[in-house]
Amino acid sequence: MKTFLSILMIFAGITAKAQTAPSKEIQIKMAVLAAPEDQRAGATIYGQDANGDYVLLRKGTNQTVCLGDDPKREGLSVSCYHASAQPFMARGWELRKEGKNADEIFKAREAESKSGKLKLPDQGSLLNALIAEEKDVNWTTGEAMNTYTRSVVYIPWATAESTGLPLKPAAPGLPWIMDPGTHRAHIMINPARD
Repeated sequence: MKTFLSILMIFAGITAKAQTAPSKEIQIKMAVLAAPEDQRAGATIYGQDANGDYVLLRKGTNQTVCLGDDPKREGLSVSCYHASAQPFMARGWELRKEGKNADEIFKAREAESKSGKLKLPDQGSLLNALIAEEKDVNWTTGEAMNTYTRSVVYIPWATAESTGLPLKPAAPGLPWIMDPGTHRAHIMINPARD
């Protein structure tokens, strides 16, 4: 199961997809599926080029940034987040491009955050991640069925003690804190699946 964006972009296993990347218009249409409906039209959208590098597909007019699907991975996986998290995300992209593994990326961003070099959101910052299985995605029309969305609220340096959140969900769909006490501390909200 895929989790929040950085795991989505760094940790998830890569499976070859039997198709090429969809058109720019379809990439945009699918990327905004993870955004709140009232923020879709003004969202900034990034996609990936043939080398796997992130490229700007559309400059937005609001605070929402969306990432299109990685065409090398099976199924649909898109996400949208608050613009205040963009420096954190972009630094992860740079480190991954340098060949750093997940642990090295975590340590580098942790050190840079502590030193003040890497700016983090200074208040809660939302990220939504939407997924769908390959069989439920129409790459020609940009439509997806049976999607599942989870949310993450980044709260750097927060702990279970500072928030009152448990370290694992008390029941399906209830929030919990992941990576407590680190630059990547966040509230996980995984709605129960139908």
